[in-house]
Amino acid sequence: MSEKIAVVGKRPHSTSGMRHVALFVPDFDAACHFYIELMGMAVEWQPDPDNIYLCSGSDNVALHNKPDNVNLDPAHQRLDHIGFIIDEMDDVDSWYEFLKANKVKIQNEPRTHRDGARSFYCLDPAGTLVQLMYHPPLSSGNPSASE
Repeated sequence: MSEKIAVVGKRPHSTSGMRHVALFVPDFDAACHFYIELMGMAVEWQPDPDNIYLCSGSDNVALHNKPDNVNLDPAHQRLDHIGFIIDEMDDVDSWYEFLKANKVKIQNEPRTHRDGARSFYCLDPAGTLVQLMYHPPLSSGNPSASE
């Protein structure tokens, strides 16, 4: 942050975190397969054939069949990536092998980061960059994450 911007008023109690992502997808069935069958998300609600709401724990992903007026060209998007937290470091490699065996487009092999996190990236069927990551402050396999 370069320049301090004044805050007006008192901020309310903190949020419970960013736990909802909504994605436009050009191939609804392929996206459902990826998030439900491969990533293991559960169907929370499907109000109609073009929309489905999925959850895993306290997270929620909405998949919306792309309307004609939405441009999915990366030049028009501002989303960098979404991520799934993996509870055990060794499971990152297991997820990598599983998704690779299921012909998911893998962007890189798993690597351990300077902060102790371990992750890799893949693409969902719509081309959204998805990170699978063990991250010590968030992963439940880390003893300090539950303290």
